[in-house]
Amino acid sequence: MKKIKKNRGIVELKSRYGYLFTLHWIIGIVVFFAVPLIQSIIFAFSEIEIISGGIDIKLVGFANFKQILLEDPNYEKWLSSSATSYLYSLPLIILLSMTLALILNQKFRGRLFFRALYFLPVIISTGAVMNLIFKTTGSDMSGMGVSDAYSANMISVDDIVKLLDIQGEVATYITATISKIFDLVWSCGIQIVLFLAGLQSVPQSFFEASRVEGATKWEEFWFITFPMLSRVTLLVTVFTMVELITSERTTLIRNVYTMMRTGNYDETSAMMWFYFLVCGAVMGLVIFLYNRILMKRWE
Repeated sequence: MKKIKKNRGIVELKSRYGYLFTLHWIIGIVVFFAVPLIQSIIFAFSEIEIISGGIDIKLVGFANFKQILLEDPNYEKWLSSSATSYLYSLPLIILLSMTLALILNQKFRGRLFFRALYFLPVIISTGAVMNLIFKTTGSDMSGMGVSDAYSANMISVDDIVKLLDIQGEVATYITATISKIFDLVWSCGIQIVLFLAGLQSVPQSFFEASRVEGATKWEEFWFITFPMLSRVTLLVTVFTMVELITSERTTLIRNVYTMMRTGNYDETSAMMWFYFLVCGAVMGLVIFLYNRILMKRWE
């Protein structure tokens, strides 16, 4: 009995230290996330008027949502543009980061250098170095993609597509994809690290057994590597979706931030909440299909 009490005391002590170490994070979440989140929900259903000494809030129900969906001429265009960018960027980033992780997981000279090289964008993308880079190119990170800023319009993707005589929706997709290649590589840093961690956790005995059985590289990838990366792929997918949804280079978010600077807090809150509801529904559908089709099959 004394031993049980002693163990219980140690567990309780560890629990207290755990709460102590996470206390600052909990306070930060409440003050800097939960309070503004609730306030933005109130703003979405209200009419906001800026007055001397503060703001005047008048509840108007769904009037702001009716305004942006039925009367605003720009919101549907912004939403469509953001959704299109989201849908083509997501699979490309996942495929590109997985491919690069498979390459960087091989044994070759300079492997550590190239691993660090692909993670550099994560380190410098939000710092002073990034601002200096865009100042030298005369571009604004929030106004255009990284590809446009670095190429300085020296390469015309439209001319290349016309030369290949590609037309219709295929031409639009190829043009948008090629124009954002640098953006996509720039966005793969953390995803590559996650895939590398997953690859290094796959037991080598599986590959040795498959080689004895005469399996090809493709069969090794499809029947061993990819199923063993199922949970990591889900994690990368969710992380990438959140990153794309909240990116300031997204057309809708960029324009909404511009409107918000003029003091238009009611309509902009409604715009953002409707956008996040749509994106949340897409995320839920993707995760559901992934769990229902792929995860269930591999298990």
